Amino acid sequence: MSLKVKALKKSLWVFHLSTASCNNCDIEILDLLTPRHDVERFGIVLVGSIKHADVLLVTGIVNKKCKPIVKKLYDQMPKPGFVVAVGTCSAGRGMFENTYMVDEHEPLDKVIPVDAYIPGCPPKPEAIIDGIVKLLKK
Repeated sequence: MSLKVKALKKSLWVFHLSTASCNNCDIEILDLLTPRHDVERFGIVLVGSIKHADVLLVTGIVNKKCKPIVKKLYDQMPKPGFVVAVGTCSAGRGMFENTYMVDEHEPLDKVIPVDAYIPGCPPKPEAIIDGIVKLLKK
């Protein structure tokens, strides 16, 4: 096991990317930082730069304008890095399934590889924590 993979078991630096979302998933992610859930005690920290992140947390759909930005951010993320799709929209486009702004058959996993899916509209903070724990076991 490499040194970086061992370090990922101790703390995760997460970059949150909100593509075209309704902000409900974003609110639940912010709820993780409140004293009730306090994921920072587990070493999970939101960072402001993808170049310092271990995990790319994506919420919302990937529309035509966001697709090149998502690819560019993924390419800038240090490897090994993990991608987590939060919410129904990032996993399969949810309520935006047949809209004009979404390419057909282009969910997030068709644009970049996804390591973990956290379903829900929006997922509860407990589900997000559970998804991160399962990611660490992977």
